[in-house]
Amino acid sequence: MNRTIRQARSLQTQFRAVAADGEKYIEGYFAVFGSNYELWPGASESIDPHAFDGALSDDIRGLIDHKTWLVLGRNKAGTLELKVDERGLWGQIKINQSDVDAMNLYARVERGDVDQCSFGFDILEEETEWRDDGSIHWTIKKVKLYEVSCVTFPAYEDTSIAARKNDYDQIKNRQIQVWRESMKVRLKKWH
Repeated sequence: MNRTIRQARSLQTQFRAVAADGEKYIEGYFAVFGSNYELWPGASESIDPHAFDGALSDDIRGLIDHKTWLVLGRNKAGTLELKVDERGLWGQIKINQSDVDAMNLYARVERGDVDQCSFGFDILEEETEWRDDGSIHWTIKKVKLYEVSCVTFPAYEDTSIAARKNDYDQIKNRQIQVWRESMKVRLKKWH
């Protein structure tokens, strides 16, 4: 897989707006373990419970719709808290009440208009499984996490799908090439 293309995965989740001690927060799961994300018919992936091991100490941002200029929080600044539990990657973003974009998003989450999230990452390690039914499944084993986002639509980004599809096509092409080479060897033996 081309590891230079940053990946993003999105899901609908129970994201919520919380107010406590005069502060406002948005919190929920950015990734869920054991869930199969369908990339396209016959291709899926899941996230291993250890995929984020060692990744949460990096400098990670909380964004709106993956937009780098719409920063909601940052773990380095103490305004983004991330942790892994048995369910997945949970996060809480402390909303800057002086930031109009952050407050607008908070209002949308509170009203239920926005309840999806996503995370942006590079795949450092993965496992590929070709299943008997002809489908393929990837298990993401280790990531470098760059950001988590509150998103409007819970869908895979086109670049992520294209990267996976390219990976799939390369694997299939290698399998065909191996088959052709074995057939050439067999034909030579018969002549």
